[in-house]
Amino acid sequence: MNASRRALWIGTPIALVVLLALAVALYALSKKPKLELGVGYGARVACGCRYIEHRPLASCYSDFEPGMEVIHLSDNPRTRTITASVPLLTSRSVRFDSELGCQPEPFRRSRRDRTAGTPPA
Repeated sequence: MNASRRALWIGTPIALVVLLALAVALYALSKKPKLELGVGYGARVACGCRYIEHRPLASCYSDFEPGMEVIHLSDNPRTRTITASVPLLTSRSVRFDSELGCQPEPFRRSRRDRTAGTPPA
């Protein structure tokens, strides 16, 4: 086998892996607005489940709508805060207040969103 064929056998799989990684990254970025909406909803539902209904956090997943399986929940009992996240993409936190109920923490835009020319929320 000559050198050009050997390079083709090595280079083609590497190029395919790079293209696949790029496609996955673009797909994830295209889904980010829906994921942001989903984690906000998930955090609020889980906050009500955990601090209003006093259920264990693990049981709160049963309150999610179909399609929310990728959302991960975490609880900080000291601050009474629930954080819902899709790792590496987005997260939102909701804090329980005994008078106001479950209140979302202020939304922080990512640096990429601020530099893209979108007005702040």
